[in-house]
Amino acid sequence: MFMELAEKIRENIKARIALVVCAGAAAAAGAVYLYFHDPHSYPLPCIFYLLTGFYCPGCGAGRACYSLLHLRFVDAFCYNPLMTILLPLIGLYIAVRALDWMVTGGNHVDRKVSVKLLVWILAIVLVYGVLRNIPVFPFTLLAPGGLWALIG
Repeated sequence: MFMELAEKIRENIKARIALVVCAGAAAAAGAVYLYFHDPHSYPLPCIFYLLTGFYCPGCGAGRACYSLLHLRFVDAFCYNPLMTILLPLIGLYIAVRALDWMVTGGNHVDRKVSVKLLVWILAIVLVYGVLRNIPVFPFTLLAPGGLWALIG
């Protein structure tokens, strides 16, 4: 039954457009919510940090996204420099992939992305996750808000 529905959607451009528009609306609603939801007052908890006491590569991303939505780019970079750099690239990938699927019903984008590039990005994220937990300068600068020590 699910496969039949997926096949019908794949064949119907109006259904694909509707799904992409709905996904975009959900993302916009999330951005509007975050814009008005100050994570400094009501922090978004990180399960990894709560369980281990270590920062994950995404720790500080909620505050960084909040800062980006308020056009405070330096703040965003201080909270999570890697996410601030990768977020535009991830957004571009999602937009291009959604547009490709919406127009063609297929996936022509993933074949164009180098596997070596993805492995490098994964390695960088993992190394970043380890380095930001080393409690020695300059690695403490990678902790959420750590770059404020240089700026502020």
